[in-house]
Amino acid sequence: MNLDGVFRREYGRAVSVLVRSLGDIGLAEEVVQDAFVEAVRRWPADGVPPSPAGWLITTARNRAIDRLRREATREERHRQALELLAAERGDEEGEEGVVRDDRLRLIFTCCHPSLAMGVRVALTLRLLGGLTTEEVARAFLVPEPTMAQRLVRAKNKIRDAGIPYRVPYEADLPARLGGVLAVLYLIFNEGYSTVDRPELSAEAIRLGRVLAALMPDEPEVTGLLALMLLSESRRPARVTDDGELVLLPDQDRGRWDRGMVEEGHALVRQCLRRGRPGPYQIQAAINAVHSDAPTTGETDWAQVVALYDQLMVVAPTPVVALNRAVAVAELRGPAEALDLVDALALDRYHLHHSVRGNLLRRLGRPDEAAAAYETALRMATTDADRTVVRRLLDG
Repeated sequence: MNLDGVFRREYGRAVSVLVRSLGDIGLAEEVVQDAFVEAVRRWPADGVPPSPAGWLITTARNRAIDRLRREATREERHRQALELLAAERGDEEGEEGVVRDDRLRLIFTCCHPSLAMGVRVALTLRLLGGLTTEEVARAFLVPEPTMAQRLVRAKNKIRDAGIPYRVPYEADLPARLGGVLAVLYLIFNEGYSTVDRPELSAEAIRLGRVLAALMPDEPEVTGLLALMLLSESRRPARVTDDGELVLLPDQDRGRWDRGMVEEGHALVRQCLRRGRPGPYQIQAAINAVHSDAPTTGETDWAQVVALYDQLMVVAPTPVVALNRAVAVAELRGPAEALDLVDALALDRYHLHHSVRGNLLRRLGRPDEAAAAYETALRMATTDADRTVVRRLLDG
């Protein structure tokens, strides 16, 4: 009996239902976890119930009622308990607002504008995105203990400030959209950057389609969906039969999913017609240029560099600058690119050192290249990344 699998499937739904009843995401998360502990104790002997989610929700709700009765004053605890009991009948058929998808609705709920953008994204990834604290830390390029402290502080702020977590109204969506887009992109990226969690990328794309249908006039929503589709189109050629990553220059482009490529291109053209470029749209356009070229050597690198120049205006991050340097190396040579890479503060990012190793090797400096690859190997955080770096080191 794979209880962990059951928990992963039902956790988000159970928390979503309890948040709507309680208005307190911290309490909702705690009582659902308590319910799962009870399930681990009872289900092996009693069997998995016909509706695991219903069992978890009911058990968690009862624990929440007990906690409210214990911790509140007599009058207040009775009021809250009665409200929670009354909400039980309306949870499944009550007001959903304009966001009909359970997972997407809860992501909007968690991306509360009272929290700083980075904090709301990190907290949502941890609670709803299926990512561990280690994976969230990797997404933000910070040590795991640092991210753990940020998450604890965020939960404490929610509790101490009494930030209301409720299903957002339609008017609330634009203020929360930036966080929601970042959450979907980082969930996708975690599934794309590893070889053993493709379900994360698939779920991010599914939610991207739901969001695009919900907010068709938001070009960045369209841009993110295009970016995910164009990236995901390369998955068949990106992983060997042995599960190893294949870098872009070495991929068999004939294996790319042409349906996804064509859909992504159509969405990019739709963005271009609107004339309101943003970070996701520009990244999608960069990927569209790559997918136009039969080989790496035939890529329009001048256009790629120009698009990265635009991206640096709207999203001037070190990672964007690193990717731009890779394109500059193809257009103007590795020497200029190495100067750009050496100016970046990305010492903890393994791709920074891998790129340096590649540029140094191309410049005929093999000892320095090997040292850079060794550093990249120490910084890599997944087996797939380490395998790629070892292959580069040995090559």
